[in-house]
Amino acid sequence: MTETVSKKHPKGLYLLYFTEMWERFSYYGMRAIFTLYMVNALFLDKSMASKIYGSYTGLVYLTPLLGGYIADRYWGNRKSIIFGGLLMALGQFLMFFSGSIYHDVETAKMVMYGGLGFLIFGNGFFKPNISTMVGQLYKPGDSRVDSAFTIFYQGINLGALIAPLVCGGLGEQYDVNGLIVPSQFKYGFLAAAIGMILSLAAFIWLKNKYIHTPDGEPVGMPPKQAYNRKEEQSTPPVKSNPLKVVIAVIGWLALFAGFYFGVKLDEIGAMIFSTCLVLPFMIISDKSLTNIERDRILVIYIIAFFVIFFWSAFEQAGASLTFFAQEQTDRNIFGWSMPASFFQIFNAMFIVILAPIAVSVWSFLAARGKEPASPVKQSMGLGFLALGYLFIAWGVNGIQPWDKVSMIWLVGLYLIHTVGELCLSPIGLSMVVKLAPVRFVSLLMGVWFMSTATANKFAGDLSALYPEEVKLESVATASNDIISLVQDNVLGDDVWSRSVKDRVGIPSVKAEFDKNEMKSMTLSNEVDSLSMYSLKLIKTASPSITKALISDDGNYLFAYKQVEKRKDKDLVKEDRLEVWNLHPKKPSFLGMQINTLYDFFMIFVYMAGAAALILFVIHKWLLKKMHGVR
Repeated sequence: MTETVSKKHPKGLYLLYFTEMWERFSYYGMRAIFTLYMVNALFLDKSMASKIYGSYTGLVYLTPLLGGYIADRYWGNRKSIIFGGLLMALGQFLMFFSGSIYHDVETAKMVMYGGLGFLIFGNGFFKPNISTMVGQLYKPGDSRVDSAFTIFYQGINLGALIAPLVCGGLGEQYDVNGLIVPSQFKYGFLAAAIGMILSLAAFIWLKNKYIHTPDGEPVGMPPKQAYNRKEEQSTPPVKSNPLKVVIAVIGWLALFAGFYFGVKLDEIGAMIFSTCLVLPFMIISDKSLTNIERDRILVIYIIAFFVIFFWSAFEQAGASLTFFAQEQTDRNIFGWSMPASFFQIFNAMFIVILAPIAVSVWSFLAARGKEPASPVKQSMGLGFLALGYLFIAWGVNGIQPWDKVSMIWLVGLYLIHTVGELCLSPIGLSMVVKLAPVRFVSLLMGVWFMSTATANKFAGDLSALYPEEVKLESVATASNDIISLVQDNVLGDDVWSRSVKDRVGIPSVKAEFDKNEMKSMTLSNEVDSLSMYSLKLIKTASPSITKALISDDGNYLFAYKQVEKRKDKDLVKEDRLEVWNLHPKKPSFLGMQINTLYDFFMIFVYMAGAAALILFVIHKWLLKKMHGVR
């Protein structure tokens, strides 16, 4: 009697779908407004905000190594998901608390860093465990597994699609003058926290009822014998060589020192980049590997290296492209100003629309024996990435800093990039599984995730090259007489109604200051002019500014603001003096000066274009090294 397989999917799949959808809603919702919050509420410059963003997203892809290991050896999937979900919910509530006390900048920063820490470690336990449970809901060989993962990943894209609309819609609000209202960011973070609670509550409440195998055995339970499970006995464990471990540790320390002291990376960047070099070396130098296995592992490394260039450019969505959307994109639609964070919906929307078309195209070519090999597809993905940045570079070429361009340039970039993602992204993990020796699959999957971590950190460093017209140098302490001097020059309401092309006269002063203290300031009895564009950029980043003076050399603006600060359970008003650099030094990259947005976007054209060309040139050699695996 043949066993029939139901065409319906188990209800556990839809519980995992719901759980993952709301977790992704939480992640992408917070990410949609994260850099805007740092720049517009905590007064971080774009460079620092980009580096923090890159460190956060990089570590998010590094901690799954830890979470996956603990789940596999000790806790099981269920306990790890709950623990990770609790950490992430706490992290989102800390972000909400940070947004609630944004006026106390230093305290808000510390709370934000704490929230990021909980989100990073929580994601490490949540992310690698929930997707592994999908396949366990089915018997081996069940034809429904592929469609089950398709349904599951629809949940990811649905969460990514609605998150910017909800969190961005609540958190990114503007006043009648078009200036951002920093007090609203907390509501976007609160929505992200609620999404995480929904995800966690559903999983805890329904997991015992629906998350089980076809035979009724619970899925994701802790292993009964962590190091002696039956399914592992067929594969000899990888033994550690003490000398090799010592050499690896010394090598890691040397690389860390080189990246930190030589290349001048920050601690997180040096840690991620060093780890991404040491672990691959330890694997490929294993003496048990055959020549064919070593060749295939080398292909994984080469492909992972090129993938870094793709994701470092693609992940500008949450950083530099968000800055561009806010400042230089015409977001007006029939009188409604579309929030900058809403632009992050387009990638998920295009994925939902184009994914079935991409599958049909590859199937059509495969049926005729013309489907490109994996390395060729990945070079195509990099090529589309370069084309997307070339498209937007064309759109911004020659514009002035105060000009706004049509949103078609940014939407078009996301459309072209999505086509590239569909060429490259689905292939990576399957290549690792196909090429890796069974005993090294988990470690090589870790290498693949580390390449994504490296790419995200690199994305933050690249976003830091975004050319800024003004830059906050410091929030300086000042004596009462200096504060009084600045207070005498009020920026009236009529100033803010002027065109960005106008200039406004501001009394100039001779000033001596460092990053922490205003030492002296005297009026020079002259009036200097400042472009309204620069003044409005400063007002956008720091809306409570009401008065200002300009340095006699025209390089600095000294802006007065009054903020509320909690002291002994009471809110007290505190005077602050912000020092703004009106002509900050433009960044450079590999000897190329980044003076304009055109220069900035062309970095990605050159980088992705060169990577695409090199990968295509060597693809036949890679195919030989794959030894028959396509």
